Amino acid sequence: MSHHSEAFVAFDTSKLRNAVAIAESGRTGEVRFLGEIDNTGAAVAKLVRKLAGNYQRLTFCYEAGPTGYGLHRQITELGHACMVVATSLIPKKPGDRVKTDRRDALSLVKLLRAGELTAVWVPDERHEAMRDLSRARGAAVEDLRGKRQQVSSLLLRHGLQYPGKKTWTKTHMSWLASRRFEHSEQRIAFAEMLLAVRQAQERIARLEQAIRAAVPDWSLCEVVTALMAMRGIDLVAATTFLAEIGDLSRFATPRELMAYLGLVPSEASSGDTIKRGGITKTGNRRARRILVECAWSYQHPPRLGRKKQEKVAAAPPAVREIAWKAQVRLSARYRALTRRGKLKTVAVTAVARELAGFIWAVSREVTTARAAAG
Repeated sequence: MSHHSEAFVAFDTSKLRNAVAIAESGRTGEVRFLGEIDNTGAAVAKLVRKLAGNYQRLTFCYEAGPTGYGLHRQITELGHACMVVATSLIPKKPGDRVKTDRRDALSLVKLLRAGELTAVWVPDERHEAMRDLSRARGAAVEDLRGKRQQVSSLLLRHGLQYPGKKTWTKTHMSWLASRRFEHSEQRIAFAEMLLAVRQAQERIARLEQAIRAAVPDWSLCEVVTALMAMRGIDLVAATTFLAEIGDLSRFATPRELMAYLGLVPSEASSGDTIKRGGITKTGNRRARRILVECAWSYQHPPRLGRKKQEKVAAAPPAVREIAWKAQVRLSARYRALTRRGKLKTVAVTAVARELAGFIWAVSREVTTARAAAG
């Protein structure tokens, strides 16, 4: 056995091969590159068993990326600690312009030993499946947007403008179906574009139905139901947000959640000079985007629509109070900011930041009630 009882191991992962570096504990501990191994479960297990025979304690890490969480789960099942590192928060030297797998692995393992890395939250397999489903729906929405733009571009080139105010309604679709072009080639192209739009809409409907069917068996089902009592948040929005963020109880305060979502102002202060800029935009961009979309509904005065009343009634009384308090405060907040001359986008972003705090409060209420009942 090595004279060092602890070692740190870093993987620089890729599609086919993983570069591996190791650092022994202590400020003067040896740091060396072990080489590359195949990106397979058997190769990883063989390496872990070999290192476990030389060290009493092993800590592994690798960057979050397209390779997912399989490596983390395998190493954890083998009884060792493993950190999935937030790539955007890895310290980097401004003058370091050489990038190779070997250098990346060595740099990562040194930072791991120094405690300079930030871990991301790793979902379980069921939660990751819900995230994949919600992201598939998001990709379908982006695809529909692109296909609609193709139709609009074709109409614009031929000088055809819809006389109504709102597009992509049933009336607009009927108007599109009645358009006629001079050449058969154009008629075929236009018909194929409309067909692609309808197919994209059907795809979104299937995915949303799959989300509705999956939520009742999800561990965060109660939180989804509670969040739907809040204005601007429906089943899809609540599921998407929670699928990206996970259990909100891991945030000790609502400010931590706001900072994680990148909704807090950036700052560059020195001495007596204080300079604040736009939001940091760190963390999960999908969760931040869905939150901003929900925040747009607070530009209207507080009210409960007929459809929303059913969702509010399904939530616990304490959650209803939080949801109504959020409506009153955030609507007033939006109006106050716009009266001061703030752009609507800036006001909505500020509302989204406070909305994150109310979402955190709803989640804590549900978690507390569940713990008391259990």
